[in-house]
Amino acid sequence: MRVLAAMSGGVDSAVAAALAVEAGHEVVGVHMALSRNRDQFRTGSRGCCSIEDAGDARRAADVLGIPYYVWDLSERFEDTVVADFLAEYEAGRTPNPCVRCNEHIKFEALLDKATALGFDAVATGHYARVVTRDVPDASASDGVRSVRELHRSPNEAKDQSYVLAVMGPERLARAMFPLGDFASKDEVRAEAARRGLSVSAKPDSYDICFVADGDTQGFLRDRLGARPGEIVDAEGTVLGEHDGAYAYTVGQRKGLGIDRPAPDGRPRYVLDVQPASNRVVVGPAELLSVDRIEAGAAVWFDGARPAPGERADVEVQVRAHGAPVAARVRAAGDAIEVELRGTTLRGVAAGQSLVVYDGPRVLGQATVDRAYRAAARSADRSAGQPAPTGAG
Repeated sequence: MRVLAAMSGGVDSAVAAALAVEAGHEVVGVHMALSRNRDQFRTGSRGCCSIEDAGDARRAADVLGIPYYVWDLSERFEDTVVADFLAEYEAGRTPNPCVRCNEHIKFEALLDKATALGFDAVATGHYARVVTRDVPDASASDGVRSVRELHRSPNEAKDQSYVLAVMGPERLARAMFPLGDFASKDEVRAEAARRGLSVSAKPDSYDICFVADGDTQGFLRDRLGARPGEIVDAEGTVLGEHDGAYAYTVGQRKGLGIDRPAPDGRPRYVLDVQPASNRVVVGPAELLSVDRIEAGAAVWFDGARPAPGERADVEVQVRAHGAPVAARVRAAGDAIEVELRGTTLRGVAAGQSLVVYDGPRVLGQATVDRAYRAAARSADRSAGQPAPTGAG
């Protein structure tokens, strides 16, 4: 196959490209320049897409003996990933830019361009597995058809199936994850060293790639400007002021800007962000726990969508490295209704990605629209009143 290897300049993508070459594919390396103002060097483990990263990717391609190109996707990245990030925070939601990058850049812009150029697949350094199995299909000539499934990586600490779930079945059909069977990052680094790749000891990048200094609130403030408003408790009592509700997220404890402690001395957390009134609502930890979630813009993998009216027993995960929890899920159009089973989740915010699993297999993904407080629902049931339908 003709394979386009996405090479970030890190060890994972370099080894992924090496394994694609070793498998006998015709491989071409490409580095995506995503920043309009590229720094010369990375700052430790922060940031990405620097000129240094492009140079590291080129050196890896030279070692592997494959052609190498740099594609400028910075305008597409700004117009999709960064714009979505700003719009979601401005709307009082909490986005995951890595999910949007995989959706709009790596498995849309990059994959579509690769297909137009005649490549059969795109290989990346993500930690996830693609499992192919045969399922009965009466319409097939031999009575079966092959289904490609997205599965968790055996490397639980680095598993990236959560941020890949948004890609859906059509894009999964043209994706390769050569690191899928590696159980640890040390194995990948050892593989890089064995092959003479200079990035074998390069630090991992983390945090939001376009907020290289890690100051997300500062980035939002620079882009969106100061918008003073009130911080209130659940009863509406004003406790303090803020410079922009967009800088807060559900579950946040630190940096609330409240001068006086709660009457009971317990810490306060952000319960809700209300962009219409420009208010931030804070309260005790027990009001962060939710037991029901509604999510929209659902994407299901081949054969994974529950039948109409069916409530499937699954697991759901709402953070990239969060623990999956038992749930019952019903699909309704392009939405998902989730009822947690015997547990609650804390601090679920609108805008987060909700991924549905069956063991290691990814079934689908949706974006959280509303979460219902377990404590409020319990109190209302005790009072004989219907549970509230508000967010958070």
